[in-house]
Amino acid sequence: MTTIYEQRPGISRRELLKRGTVGAALIIAGNAVISPDRAWGMETTALKPETMATLIKLARDIYPHDAISDRFYAIAVKGHETKAGTDAAHKTLIEDGIADLDKRAGANGYRGLGWEDDRVAILRDIEATPFFQAVRGDLVVSFYNQKELWPHFGYEGESYSKGGYIARGFDDIEWL
Repeated sequence: MTTIYEQRPGISRRELLKRGTVGAALIIAGNAVISPDRAWGMETTALKPETMATLIKLARDIYPHDAISDRFYAIAVKGHETKAGTDAAHKTLIEDGIADLDKRAGANGYRGLGWEDDRVAILRDIEATPFFQAVRGDLVVSFYNQKELWPHFGYEGESYSKGGYIARGFDDIEWL
C-alpha cells in the first residue's frame, strides 16, 4: 500500500531551524494564525494573517517576556484587527507599517530575522513613526491589562475592596 502525502505550501524543516525560533513557529493557514505547540489560533478578517503573525512577533519584541506564551501577545494585538475592520485609515496604517518592516528586514521579512537584536535595530529606526507609536501605545494597555498575566508580574489587582495597599503591605514587592 502506498501512502500519498498532500503537498502544502509552507516552510521546510530546514527553514524552520534556520530561522532559530523559540518554541514552534506560528503557522498561517487560510485566514488564521495558528500556534501548533500551544493549541490556540486566531481568525483574521480585516488584516492579512501574515500581518497578524508579524504583529504578534512585533509585540513580543517591544515587550519581551520569554515565559509568556504568544497567545497573550495575540490577544493584545487582536484590537488592531477589530479596529481595521471599521477604520480604513487604521487598516492602511497597520498593513503599510508591516510592509515597511518586512522591506527593512530583507528577503525573509521581519518574522524571518532569527536574531532579536536585528529586529530591535529595525524597531529603533522606526520608533518615531505613527505605526510604531500606535502599536506600542496600544500594547501598554492591551497586553498588561490581561488578568491572567497579573500573577506572573506579581500584581494582585485592585486593593480598594480589600482595604487598600497600606494595610496589605504595599511595599512587599519581591521582584523589583
